[in-house]
Amino acid sequence: MEQYDPLDAPDPAAWLALDETTRMQLVEAWHEAAGIELPNARVHAILHAVVESQVAAGDAIPVGLKLRQLMAQGMDRHQAIHAIGSVLIRHMFDLAQGGVIAAGDSDSKRRYFSALKRLNARKWLRSA
Repeated sequence: MEQYDPLDAPDPAAWLALDETTRMQLVEAWHEAAGIELPNARVHAILHAVVESQVAAGDAIPVGLKLRQLMAQGMDRHQAIHAIGSVLIRHMFDLAQGGVIAAGDSDSKRRYFSALKRLNARKWLRSA
């Protein structure tokens, strides 16, 4: 995989075969080439890469389903990634504030998935 475009879903196997650094570099390169200025390109790229990896993981987790739902509600794929990323970063912030970060914490996953379930395009676009 040589390029990334958030409007076009990467092949899941090809995406997951890349190391994390390469994923983030591809995301950063796309935003730079598109002329999109970001307050923190690195953090933005990390969120994109994590959401794309969650989508690539398939239907074992509900992220891909939520991406498809947001697109069906009128968002383009890039907007949908941002919307999901906003839920992810809020969830990570809440975990860090509570000091409850634990790998495999099923309650934490449940809270994240529950927040994703409540996400819809209309509300997110209004708040963005």
